[in-house]
Amino acid sequence: MKLIDTFQQVDKTGIRYVLTDIDDTLTVNGRLPAVVFAAMEDLQRSGIRVIPITGRPAGWCDHIARMWPVDGLVGENGAFYFRYDDRQKKMCRRYWKSKEERIIDHTRLDRIREKVLAGVPGCAVAADQAYREADLAIDFCEDVPALPLSSAQAIQAIFEAAGATAKISSIHVNGWFGDYDKLSMSRLMFREVFKEQMDAMRDQVIFCGDSPNDSPMFGFFPHSVGVANVRAFEAQLVASPTWVTRAEGGFGFAEMVNVILDR
Repeated sequence: MKLIDTFQQVDKTGIRYVLTDIDDTLTVNGRLPAVVFAAMEDLQRSGIRVIPITGRPAGWCDHIARMWPVDGLVGENGAFYFRYDDRQKKMCRRYWKSKEERIIDHTRLDRIREKVLAGVPGCAVAADQAYREADLAIDFCEDVPALPLSSAQAIQAIFEAAGATAKISSIHVNGWFGDYDKLSMSRLMFREVFKEQMDAMRDQVIFCGDSPNDSPMFGFFPHSVGVANVRAFEAQLVASPTWVTRAEGGFGFAEMVNVILDR
């Protein structure tokens, strides 16, 4: 992986969007540093749209869309996008699957949950599960003593054996039924909200992430950036970021923004 120094040579004047993961990309030890908020605000003041692309739940995403300096976000690994219209004081919520389909999926995921908890000692249902609308999140590192990557892979295998899609993040294994992911919902959001065809303008976008579930985004965007802690997952990445920051988590994100804004 290259260091972000090479990013200095890229024409950054054409960047119009920054897409970013949240956990361990914007956060550091589970907290959001002030420099991250400042960096997002600076991007917006420079005319660059900021869009988190996260595995976090709908309940959190409603708050983020309203309260953070962002232009919308994709949540639950692509299950939906939310965007808050400040002028109309209205939240736009767009789901990949209908409410009826999500109810059926939850029944199927409940059965998988029991298999996971019985089969992988030490894991737990994620603390934010109550606020989710489309997936099941299993905690292997956030609020439980950290399990080895092999345990996360075992959880993923149980999901997949039941016919579900499963992705490993830095803290959870997320499982769902459906053919969507972070990239497919991002593409839909760009088309419906920003009237952009993502395939035609992907060189105007930067994506920043840190873990295996970001691989579709790393592989799609030529200007993809991993914060330094992505190196811990290097062997598990289907596609790697083009550049890697020196700093980890949110400090790495702020480092990237400084490069984009030539500071």
